[in-house]
Amino acid sequence: MRRFCLYAAVVAGAAVMLFPFLWTVITSITPDGSLADGPKLIVHNPTVDAYRTLLDAMPIWRILVNSLLIAIASTGFQLITGSMAAYGFARLHFPLKNVIFGCYLATLMVPLQVLVVPLFIEMKTLNLQDTYFALLAPTIASAFGVFLLRQAVSAVPAELDEAATIDGAGHLRIFTTIVLPLIRPALATVAVFAFMGSWNSFLWPLVVIRSPEFMTLPLGLSTLQGQFTTQWNVVMAGSVVSIVPIAVIYLLAQRHIIAGVAHTGIK
Repeated sequence: MRRFCLYAAVVAGAAVMLFPFLWTVITSITPDGSLADGPKLIVHNPTVDAYRTLLDAMPIWRILVNSLLIAIASTGFQLITGSMAAYGFARLHFPLKNVIFGCYLATLMVPLQVLVVPLFIEMKTLNLQDTYFALLAPTIASAFGVFLLRQAVSAVPAELDEAATIDGAGHLRIFTTIVLPLIRPALATVAVFAFMGSWNSFLWPLVVIRSPEFMTLPLGLSTLQGQFTTQWNVVMAGSVVSIVPIAVIYLLAQRHIIAGVAHTGIK
C-alpha cells in the first residue's frame, strides 16, 4: 500500500508537470474559431494551419538558426571557461583563493535586470549592439557552471593528479586527459542548463537587438501577440517549436544530468 501511494503521488506530480505541455500542443492544432469556446483537451477537427501561419508570419528558419548558433556557442564557451576555472579553484593553490571564489559565487545573487543597463552601455560604446557578438558576450562564462564543475573536480581523487605528476604530466595534460573524462556527467549537466538558458533568453536580446535578421526565437515569438487580438493557436505553435529542441537535448542527456547532480552533491 505504501508503494502504491508513492507511485500514485509520482504519477500525479508528473501529470501536473506535463499538463501545460500537452495543452500547448493541443491548442496549436486547434482551429482558431474553436478557441472562442474556451480551453479543451479534445480537438474534433485538428489542423496544422497554425504552423503554416507561423511560417508565413516570420522567417522562422532564420530565427531558429540564430537561436541555435547562439545557444551552441554560449554552451561551448561556458564549458571551456567553467571547466578551466573549476580546475583552478579545485586544484591550484594561490592567495585568497576561497575569497575570490566566494566573491565569484556572490554574483549569482545579482539579477540580470540590474546588469542590463551597464551591459548595453558597454556594447553601445564598443559599437557592438545589434550583432551576434552582443548576444553572445554576456553568456561566455557562468558562475553556476564554475560552482557545479568545481564540486565535480573536487570529487576526483587527488592521487590521480599526483600519479600523473610523477609520470611527468603538467596541469594541462592532467586537466585534459584525467579530469575532463571523469567529470563528463557534470559537464553534460552544465551544457543542458547553459543551452536552455541561452535558448530561452528574452530580456537581453530584446534590449540589444533591433534588426530582424539577428532576432532569436523568444524575441520572434513575442511579435506574434497583437495589441488588440492574438491568435493563440499560432503562439502555441511557436511555443511547441521552441520546446522541442530543449526536450530532445534533455532526453538525450538525462542519464548524465542525474549522474552529474548526484555526483556533485547538489540536491
